[in-house]
Amino acid sequence: MLKLLKNTRNPYQPVQRIYCSSTSKKDTQKTIPKNVLETYQTAQLQPENGAIYDKKPFKIHLDQNKLYSWCLCGKSKSQPICDGTHKNEFLKIKLRPIRFKVEKTGDYWLCNCKHTKHRPFCDGTHKEQHIQDAVK
Repeated sequence: MLKLLKNTRNPYQPVQRIYCSSTSKKDTQKTIPKNVLETYQTAQLQPENGAIYDKKPFKIHLDQNKLYSWCLCGKSKSQPICDGTHKNEFLKIKLRPIRFKVEKTGDYWLCNCKHTKHRPFCDGTHKEQHIQDAVK
């Protein structure tokens, strides 16, 4: 059981993460923030992506020691934060929210297209053509 909760990647292997930011004249790369709870849960390993809610990320102010739940199903009325809509048994939603904490208080970009590889943080996946075409 303990093996399921551990992260499968090598903790000593460097990971490059890129922020999703508005277009700027400078080509500076920032790093994507890390979900502090990533190694203690398996929710981020869900293979499916939720319904595309929007084709751009959502900027939100997050506090360091607070627990958040990011909506993965795309049906929440309070996007990008989960409101429990996935619990409605009549909707038959299999996806569960991603619980997360941030390393420091500040503004973060959360994914609204639900296709990010670094759940819940935006990694620029929404710029792909199939996502841009899906939401008009």
